Amino acid sequence: MATALHHLSDYDCDKVPDASNMCFGIVVSEWNDEITGALLSGAVKTLELHGALQENIHVKTVPGSFELIYGAQQMCKNDGFDAVIILGSVIRGETPHFDYICQGVTYGIAHLNAVQNIPVIYGLLTTDTLQQAKDRSGGKLGNKGDECAIDAIKMAKF
Repeated sequence: MATALHHLSDYDCDKVPDASNMCFGIVVSEWNDEITGALLSGAVKTLELHGALQENIHVKTVPGSFELIYGAQQMCKNDGFDAVIILGSVIRGETPHFDYICQGVTYGIAHLNAVQNIPVIYGLLTTDTLQQAKDRSGGKLGNKGDECAIDAIKMAKF
């Protein structure tokens, strides 16, 4: 769904399960840290709002968005989480690098969802401009981190 038609931080609180007995892993990219830091802040705040305890939210960083796949796989295999959230931001540049990274991460996370026993929530912003990324990481279109946290809670109860 186009973000212009859906504010990323709007949801019905009554439809979100209690997360007080859940444990979450979050893998966040250090690249574009102004954006990914805002995504992380939104995700953690939203998890806690729905009952997740601070000690049950585990954050690991990776250098870039492509490394989110490996980080998520390690969390799925080793840490006993109910769901893993990946957070990253790729902004289109002058080379095809954007296309390769976005496609690779998308396929990698889709594959993890097919083979792992816990959900891996896709929180990769793929935007044309820095302003579009800011708009989706706490700006006028909400925060994709909020949306990912809600998805993680719901999918952990699936």
